[in-house]
Amino acid sequence: MTAYDAKVSGAGASSHAAQMWDQANWPHIEAEVKRLQVRIAKVVREGRWGKVKALQRLLTRSHSGKMLAVKRVTENRGKRTPGVDGRIWPSPAARWNGMVSLRHRGYRAMPLRRVYIPKSNGKKRPLGIPCMRCRAMQALWKLALEPVAETLADANSYGFRSGRSTADAIEQCFNVLAKERARNNFPLCGVP
Repeated sequence: MTAYDAKVSGAGASSHAAQMWDQANWPHIEAEVKRLQVRIAKVVREGRWGKVKALQRLLTRSHSGKMLAVKRVTENRGKRTPGVDGRIWPSPAARWNGMVSLRHRGYRAMPLRRVYIPKSNGKKRPLGIPCMRCRAMQALWKLALEPVAETLADANSYGFRSGRSTADAIEQCFNVLAKERARNNFPLCGVP
């Protein structure tokens, strides 16, 4: 077992790491990440792309960003599914050590674990499962890229957007089609 394995698996991890994770001030951490995301969105609207890059770098290297990314990947439905390395982060100490291991310098994504899921027609669909560290790194970069995507996206786009649903798309359709000019342009079945 390497030093990385011992750190991430939680074997021999001190109770200090578990205490640090358990005593985290989550509302403060989420507010800090949200504040950085708002700053990113603001400079995207201004078109200052150098500043966008600097703020994204700040967010992806911040303690709060790393903590929130690890929290999101360890509290979702796939939290008990190991990747190709066979490790998960079940304990607070393992989560803390996983957060500490999120470094950009020297990071290389590990290969995906290939699993085949049965489809309704009898065939099997391949599914690639990344390791926990890669999932956390993806979540960290999602935190940095989301403000840019949301700022530049179409105002009436609803597919695969955070905070938007099918109900929002239906509401927008109703609002557009319920107007007087819409009724004049699209008569229903020839009814005046």
